[in-house]
Amino acid sequence: MPDINKMIAQENGEAPTRGHLVELDTWTEEQAIAMAKQDGLELGDDHLAIIRYLRDCYADHGGTITVHMLTHTLEEEFAVLGGHKYLYSLFPLGPIAQASRYAGLPLPHGTRDPSFGIAL
Repeated sequence: MPDINKMIAQENGEAPTRGHLVELDTWTEEQAIAMAKQDGLELGDDHLAIIRYLRDCYADHGGTITVHMLTHTLEEEFAVLGGHKYLYSLFPLGPIAQASRYAGLPLPHGTRDPSFGIAL
């Protein structure tokens, strides 16, 4: 009989990397552009600025950064451009979930699984 606890642990362990790169150092902007293009999104300078910002935050805080911290700092950093609305206009599936994927980053702690239709 399968061990349900092991199955849950494996599913939860894999969720942050689902669709995301595992090797962060090998990421390039060209990869992000190609990945977004496959999704039907054309990345421009504004998109790339947010992606670079996410990568800088991850470099500074690593796995300790939470979705709450990241949401707050993103909205603050891009407030003059429209904050929350601006971020969602660029990344309609969620500025954290979608942009982190293109940035080659694991989802930060506290991000809900986007496969359930919830993108933060």
